[in-house]
Amino acid sequence: MAILRVLKERPRTRPEILEALVPRVGPAAASAATVYPTLQLLEDLDHVRVAESEGKRVYHITPAGEAFLRAGREAKENVFEWLHGAGEALAELGQAVARLASVTYRQAYRSEQALKRVVEVLKRAADEIEQQR
Repeated sequence: MAILRVLKERPRTRPEILEALVPRVGPAAASAATVYPTLQLLEDLDHVRVAESEGKRVYHITPAGEAFLRAGREAKENVFEWLHGAGEALAELGQAVARLASVTYRQAYRSEQALKRVVEVLKRAADEIEQQR
């Protein structure tokens, strides 16, 4: 989302994107190793487009990227409203998610087979949670 917000301000080259991100997300998150693959993903999703200008690749946000930003902003507002009234249940949810993340990564790094099993379990869990509407 930070990359899209930077591009909404104006089109930029990759180095300009990195430079604009550092004060917003910090130098670790604004590294080429994280930003460049994310730019490729955003391009694949049609959230950004690339144009050549004076021999440089310049990234532009697309209408789909702007719609994604709007949807994210609305979702964030809804989450904050929900968080305001959630109290103790939210703390319990946070603990459960933290435990799940810890167990997931610990198990997934054991072997390729363990990783596949973890992915299967997580997909089933997500499907089950989604069906609880």
